Amino acid sequence: MNHTVAVILAAGLGTRLQQGHEVVKPLVLLDGQPILLRTLDTLARGGVGRAIVVLGFRADDIRQALDAYHRPDMTVQTVLNPHFHKANGLSVLAAKPLLPDRFLLTMSDHLLDHRIIRLAGESDPGQGVVLCVDRKLDTIFDMDDATKVLTRDQIILRIGKELTEYNAVDTGVFHCSSALLDALQFVYLQRQDCSLSDGMQALAAKGLARTLDIGDLGWQDVDTPQMLEEAARKLKLELEIGVSSVDGRYP
Repeated sequence: MNHTVAVILAAGLGTRLQQGHEVVKPLVLLDGQPILLRTLDTLARGGVGRAIVVLGFRADDIRQALDAYHRPDMTVQTVLNPHFHKANGLSVLAAKPLLPDRFLLTMSDHLLDHRIIRLAGESDPGQGVVLCVDRKLDTIFDMDDATKVLTRDQIILRIGKELTEYNAVDTGVFHCSSALLDALQFVYLQRQDCSLSDGMQALAAKGLARTLDIGDLGWQDVDTPQMLEEAARKLKLELEIGVSSVDGRYP
């Protein structure tokens, strides 16, 4: 089994997508499959052998679905973030006891090409973090909602949803060293809360946050009903043409 470890953040409330769905956000169906389970399949195809899913809101519902999920090439563990009502950096910290020095990190609600996972896994975060970014800005479905990134060459200068100057978008796939955990812990001790972007910005201030361009590979954040429709549209289109750029259905 591959030794690559990945953390999946699945603890949040998911209020924007939750409307109209009785199931919790990570279990909302996309092309007939819960988004979270699709993410696990994508990680496995991308070379991940152990996945740690961070739970919070309606954890029991998600854990029940995971208990019924089996892949011979992947071990799935869960950890609880009791502070899931706060920012997502606390979900990363909740997984800390289970993490090796280097690990991948992604979200339960992102539709991804498995080749992005492979690219991330083959990168070298050094003593910082590598973030997979999309520079195809004209293809972003909802730029207002996107986490923007300002870079100089491959170095991250600033990151956040509110940036007005940017040249890339965060895809939600990271290759992390333990420096990210240290940065998140530092921010948390100051504010009693921390987002993943806070930790990334702290590393960026030290020149320890770099980017990896995904090129022509595809992805889609699924935060709202409109984004879910867009993700479904992309999947349908790729099934019709027999080429995958988002979920690893084809080599």
